[in-house]
Amino acid sequence: MNYDGAEGLEFGGGNTKVDPSVLSELPKGCQVISTEGHGVSFWANTGRIDVELADGTPQKFFIKVISKEQGKHMMHGEFESMKTIHTLMPDFAPKPVAWGTYKSIPNTHFFLCDYKEMIDEMPDPHKFASRLAALHQNSKSPNGKFGFHITTYSGNLPQMNEWEDSWEVYFAKCLRKALDLELEAKGDDPEFHVLVPIIFEKVIPRLLRPLETEGRSIKPTLVHGDLWYANSGIDVDSDESLIFDACCFYAHNEYEFGQWRPVCNKFGAEYLAAYHSYVQISAPEEDYDGRLDLYKLRFNTHVSALFIENETLREQMLGDMRDLVKRYG
Repeated sequence: MNYDGAEGLEFGGGNTKVDPSVLSELPKGCQVISTEGHGVSFWANTGRIDVELADGTPQKFFIKVISKEQGKHMMHGEFESMKTIHTLMPDFAPKPVAWGTYKSIPNTHFFLCDYKEMIDEMPDPHKFASRLAALHQNSKSPNGKFGFHITTYSGNLPQMNEWEDSWEVYFAKCLRKALDLELEAKGDDPEFHVLVPIIFEKVIPRLLRPLETEGRSIKPTLVHGDLWYANSGIDVDSDESLIFDACCFYAHNEYEFGQWRPVCNKFGAEYLAAYHSYVQISAPEEDYDGRLDLYKLRFNTHVSALFIENETLREQMLGDMRDLVKRYG
C-alpha cells in the first residue's frame, strides 16, 4: 500500500477534519458534516466526505489519499484520465474535482471526485457496451498519435505513454515497459531468453502490423486502460453503468479487451458480442483472437509485476507467451 497514514485526518470515527488543500477544493461556504472510510484500494486510503452546502443542500465527495512522490504522479494520472473520460461522456464517469497535495502533510496526495452510490452488480451487457463503444468512437487523440499527455499508472506502476505514430511500435514499447517492471519485481527466468525475443521479433509484427498495412489503418482510441469488472458499477440514482479508476491512453480500441480475457474478469463473451454489435472487429478479422491474447499478455505481465509474492501470476504470463509463440512464432 502506498499510504503512510495521515494522523488527525483519518476518515470515519466521527472525524470531520480534512486537510486545508482538500477543503479549498470543496464548494465555497460548505460545512463538512462527516467523513467515512469508503471502498477498497490495494494502493491508497479511500473515503467519503459528506458536506452541507451554504444553502443547506447535502453533497458527497469521494477521496483517495496516497503517499510519496510516486503517489503524487498516480493521483495526477488518475485525475487526467477521469477528466478526459468525463469531458467526453459526463454520464459514464464520476466528475473529477481536483487532485493535489496535503498542506499539512506534504508527502501525502489526494484525488477528489463526485461521490456516486453504486450497486455491486454486473451491468446489462448491451447498455454497458453501447456506452463503451460511444466512448471509443467519439474520442479523438489530440495529435492523431497513440499515447497520452502524461504518465498514467495501472495500480502503482507506470505505463509507457509516450506518443507514437504506429500502434505496433507503441504496443511493443508498452509491453517492454511491463516486462522490465516484472523482471525488476521477480528476477530473471531462463524461459524469457527464448520466448521474449520471439514475442517481439515475430508475434507482435505478425499480429499488429496487418492492422496498419495494405491500406488499413486504426484510429487512436481513448481506452480506460484497466477495465476489469471491479472498476465499473451501476449508479443507484440513474441505474446507468459507470466506470472509474482509469489509467487512460489512446490505443487500438480492442486493447481494452485484453483485460477481459482472463477468467477472473466477469466481462465475458456476452459483453464482447454486445460491443461488436456497435463496433465491428478490426481487419483482418481472422487475427482477432490472437490480438486479444497478445493484449492479455500485456495485462498479465503488468499484474505479475504488481503482486511480487504471487508466483502463479508469473506462470500465467509465461503460459501466455508459450501459447502465442506456438501459434504465431
